[in-house]
Amino acid sequence: MIRLVIVDDDPMVRTGLRLILGGEPDLEIAGEAGDGRHAMEVIRDLRPDVVLMDIRMPVQDGLATTELLLRRPDAPRILVLTTFDADDLVLRALRLGAAGFLLKDTPPPKMVEAVRAAARGEPVLSPSVARQVIAAATGGPQPRGPEARRELARLTEREREVAVEVARGSSNAEIAERLHMSVATVKANVTRIFAKLGTDNRVHVAMKVRDAGLL
Repeated sequence: MIRLVIVDDDPMVRTGLRLILGGEPDLEIAGEAGDGRHAMEVIRDLRPDVVLMDIRMPVQDGLATTELLLRRPDAPRILVLTTFDADDLVLRALRLGAAGFLLKDTPPPKMVEAVRAAARGEPVLSPSVARQVIAAATGGPQPRGPEARRELARLTEREREVAVEVARGSSNAEIAERLHMSVATVKANVTRIFAKLGTDNRVHVAMKVRDAGLL
């Protein structure tokens, strides 16, 4: 059972998320909060596996809350919620170590799978905004192509194919389907890609792929 806490200052958003996620047999809505300061107390007491975290909130925003939570040794996985395609605060949350982000209008099945992926330890990058996030995170086109191509040359051809799919925002299950691989094989490839590129972050892989001109 995956325990969730929903943090959003809009009661209607919290209600909607509860309806979408609460009916799944493997998901439990353990609690909710309307601002970051209250969220700290709720998360401390309930110890959820995953937190759905709004960014723009009163009292204490989601960015400050994410930073404080991720300092804890038992920190939950944090999925940032946003209404913006590439909000700068979302990018900052990703750099702090958030598991990923979701648009609030993400289709319910995709949202459910994103929560499950986060609980499994897989970073979540919404496919609909992957390119905008990568571009914003790198500040637009940069003269990093040769360096990125040298780094990606360490990958096998199959690993490069997986890396490109990661950059497109595909989940492990989607990569497996598109490249005719098992999910376990995809995970093994992603692990090797991380090791060769010296990262543990799908966003960093995506930036390398973009800089190398492979998108």
